[in-house]
Amino acid sequence: MDKGAAVLQGAFLLADQLCQPSSLSSIQKADWSKVGQVVVGAIKDACRMDKNNPTAVNWTERIICVVWLKLLCREAGEDIEETWRRNPFFPLQNGLPELNRVVLLELVKSTEAARAFAGFLLCFPTVQLNAELERFNQHVKSSPVKEEDVRLFLQVWWELWKGGCEQKGGASVEGMFASQLSRLFSESSSPNYQSAKRLKLENTESPEPGANADILQVLLHALTELKAHISSTDLCCQALSISLDALYTSFLIDAEVELPPERKLQMLSQMISSRGMNGEQLSPELIREAQRDLRASHTPAHFRPSTITLRGALKVVTELAEFWQSSKLLKMQDGCGPSFNTFRLQQSVQRVLTALDEREEDSEESSLRDLLKSLDLPSTESSPEVSAQVLAVVIANRLEDYESFAVLFADEMSQAPCDERWLDCLEKNQAAFRQHDALIRLSSTLRRNLHSQGADVSRCRKLTKLVADIFSALSLEDKNRALAATLQSSSRGFFQQTVPSALTEAFEKELNMAFNCIIQGGGRASAANLNTAVSLVARVSFQNPEAALKSCCQSAVFNKGGFSLMAAILQQLPGLRGQRSGGPAAEDGQGGGALLCRCLQETIRNKSLSNTEKEQFLKFLGLLMTPVRPAEGDEKQQSFLPPQEVINTFVLPHISAGADADLSLQLLQAALSLDELSSPHWVMLCSPFPLLYILSQLLHQTLGFWEQTPGGAVQPCSMDSKELLASVLTRLGELVGAEMAAAPSSYSRALFWLYNKTEELDWTVRFYLKPVWGEHFKNEVPSSLLAVCDLPEQEWSGSDLPPYGPGTGLLAWMECCCISDPLQTTMLSRLALDRSSPEQVGMFSKGVLVALTQVLPCCSPSQWSRLLRCLRELVASARLHVPFSLEYVDHLPLLDLRGFSCELRLSVLLLRALQLLCGSSCSHWLPAEGWAHVGRLYAHAVREIMGSVRAKQPLPSPGRSGVSKHTPVTAPKVCDGEENSPAEEGEVQVGAARSQEVLFVLSQLYCHVQHIQVMMPGGQCEALFLSSLDILSHYEAVMAAFPDSCTSVESDNTRHFFSTITDNLQSREMKAVLQQKIAQLVSSTA
Repeated sequence: MDKGAAVLQGAFLLADQLCQPSSLSSIQKADWSKVGQVVVGAIKDACRMDKNNPTAVNWTERIICVVWLKLLCREAGEDIEETWRRNPFFPLQNGLPELNRVVLLELVKSTEAARAFAGFLLCFPTVQLNAELERFNQHVKSSPVKEEDVRLFLQVWWELWKGGCEQKGGASVEGMFASQLSRLFSESSSPNYQSAKRLKLENTESPEPGANADILQVLLHALTELKAHISSTDLCCQALSISLDALYTSFLIDAEVELPPERKLQMLSQMISSRGMNGEQLSPELIREAQRDLRASHTPAHFRPSTITLRGALKVVTELAEFWQSSKLLKMQDGCGPSFNTFRLQQSVQRVLTALDEREEDSEESSLRDLLKSLDLPSTESSPEVSAQVLAVVIANRLEDYESFAVLFADEMSQAPCDERWLDCLEKNQAAFRQHDALIRLSSTLRRNLHSQGADVSRCRKLTKLVADIFSALSLEDKNRALAATLQSSSRGFFQQTVPSALTEAFEKELNMAFNCIIQGGGRASAANLNTAVSLVARVSFQNPEAALKSCCQSAVFNKGGFSLMAAILQQLPGLRGQRSGGPAAEDGQGGGALLCRCLQETIRNKSLSNTEKEQFLKFLGLLMTPVRPAEGDEKQQSFLPPQEVINTFVLPHISAGADADLSLQLLQAALSLDELSSPHWVMLCSPFPLLYILSQLLHQTLGFWEQTPGGAVQPCSMDSKELLASVLTRLGELVGAEMAAAPSSYSRALFWLYNKTEELDWTVRFYLKPVWGEHFKNEVPSSLLAVCDLPEQEWSGSDLPPYGPGTGLLAWMECCCISDPLQTTMLSRLALDRSSPEQVGMFSKGVLVALTQVLPCCSPSQWSRLLRCLRELVASARLHVPFSLEYVDHLPLLDLRGFSCELRLSVLLLRALQLLCGSSCSHWLPAEGWAHVGRLYAHAVREIMGSVRAKQPLPSPGRSGVSKHTPVTAPKVCDGEENSPAEEGEVQVGAARSQEVLFVLSQLYCHVQHIQVMMPGGQCEALFLSSLDILSHYEAVMAAFPDSCTSVESDNTRHFFSTITDNLQSREMKAVLQQKIAQLVSSTA
């Protein structure tokens, strides 16, 4: 037994002796004053002994529990052998003398333990609860009745209405008391006890008919009998207030009345002020009790009435109020300020009147309403200082509603000076403010302080850091919510207006440090690094979104490889993309996407970007336009930047503006390549028909690209971009055409506008817009084309175009072959040519040569590949006659060249076309850049011819040689002693037989390339030089793979022949390299 228990046992034994000749088991209420001080003093001594022990028990609560259990065990007749084994309170309980309920109830009154008594009372089953409550009422009403008895009665009543303390567990005193009750009453009932919880009133067994009286009825009846013993205004206000609240919560509400946080704070502050504690330090326990009072006044009662009706309750309460009013106890004394109970009564009256006004009028209701309205109760005011203290205590101790109070705290900061107490509370309780509403209010407060006249720089800097720290501790989802709210308010965050320079400099320093840290660690793109980078960018973005996005753009464009990291960071921060269409924009009109685009514009404005920087710029935007995996709860993927915003910002204003056209086209291609499932397609938000017309204009200009523009103006689009332009125009036409097909009537006017506008452009441009036209228009072509093609009149119509007079049909035909594969197929199948007529074939071949000379310089690489396929088809089908002459040999070799006839004829055709183009009548057509382009196209053709030759004569696989003079052709061997398979042997034999033809074809190709290289203006085409090297390298490989394909004499003659031709080159460097390569062409048979 501990020291406190011994003290208490001794006190009870002494009290028992002081009662003589009576005892504590028969003591009367009037006699308690003689012995009570001994017990109360002992309880105080026991509490003082455990004052410094944080885990010490509440001796007041414990002794009440023990005394009550001793009474219950005696009444239940429990065997002592059973008690000592199962009752944890047995040592103390057994050491107490015999006592009665007067001791218990007077002890509760003397120690002011109404809350503990009500908590134990709530542990009883319904039947026993009524019985115990009735015993309590009888004791209170017994003589002598003093105001302390009435006050105890009212306190217990209200504690019952507030309910038990939900925060205590099964190991608490209440929990152990409930366990003992369960054991004691197990024989008669099986209640479902909720340790330290509010009582469940439903008994598991059917109670006796008279034992289920309403708790409210019992209490109102007792109060009616006690009403004459109330002699003070304060006690009268308390009694009427509790009666009204019991009436209100039992009959007039069905669910908890939700009070806004502002109203809760006001009422709590008024309750504190009414207690006269304006200048005192508030304790958490005081606020907690005030919150319990407030909750009990607005929550339906736990004891639902089943016998007494609203009318009956109204009648009782009305009689009580009339009695006290007639006794002048409800009249406030002049000069007396409002007390706590007066304030409670005022609030109770307001609640009941409001509820009664919403109901149909009844006589009893009318009486009570009139009586309550007649009361003249003083109002209670609370000072801002008290409200501030209440807020601080609730937040610091995480009391009920602390999160909503944190929002109020931030609001109060915006309305009051931002002093050290506010900042200290904020700094110590940052976790309470880690919620969206509180953070946004704090941001507004900070913004107001920053922009105020004479702002305290030190406090503003501290507040800025605290708000940023609170933001940094949020989850990524909450950070994005806060960023979106910040961006909606202002694109420059806290720095929307002028702020003290010291704060601006501090932020710029933090911004620079953040991005320096990201850049230095960005090379190791681990998940941890990315998370750190996202947090750093989010923190500075919350303070100033525009400055952070500018730094992101700067790093993405100008730091090597920075585009991918910056894009990954921004994709983690969708809050910075702002509101999508339909949402409110920021106050300054800059949404997230528009802001980022503006920052990018400022980053590259008036700067000459290198190719690397342009590439990073394009990749950065491409990544931001790419939809990413949606966040939890999102319905579909979203991109950080909507493609239409990129197009409207970077493409439409610049696509026809000189050097920006190539960049704009690449951006447009990147945007159009994105998958989009929404309807209508986003491209319809980008002025699609004007955009189609601009692209058509650009394509029109590239058709005569090498023609001198007026005044020597720069072409808006490079020749290298012609292919991209055609691809973009075709793709855009397909997207717009699909939308038009879905709603043709919506776009008919725009369609005809576009068709009329393109009439002024080259006739070939309209073929790229074929998906847009659909079946609305015929294919308009020069009339000369219809002379060489049998085209159906239902789909084709001829026009008299000035550049296309008689004899230009094949030129138009060849231009059509370059546009698209389907159109080329149509041209080839509809070609009007009689292959049995030598004259027609001859005239056609000459016309093709002339047309090729005109079309070649303006072809893009893809068009040239398409045209080469067309020429190859014409040669293979014997529709194009190309005579092959032996211009570079003295005698006809004894070779079978039929297998390479198409390659040789195609090479000769290209030679003839370039001879015409390089002739005196045509050489002035092209500038130096044009000849370089022609050289690249010819080199491309040579690579295709070489590819065909390689396919027809593949080299042996590594490890196998061709035919040598030491190895018979019929029995070649492979490495490591393994024999060739029959298929491999046949392949080698055929290869050896055709190797001489291959060498001859390669020599002709080399001569053709050198011929063109020499006669082409400039004479130093790098592409042709590389083609020459490729031919020589393959020539050497064939000689090495098939040694018998060339004798030593033949290889010497070849080297001499090649060297002679190569000597005609103007470039010494190219000549030297080629001569060195030629010198390596030595036959292994030598």
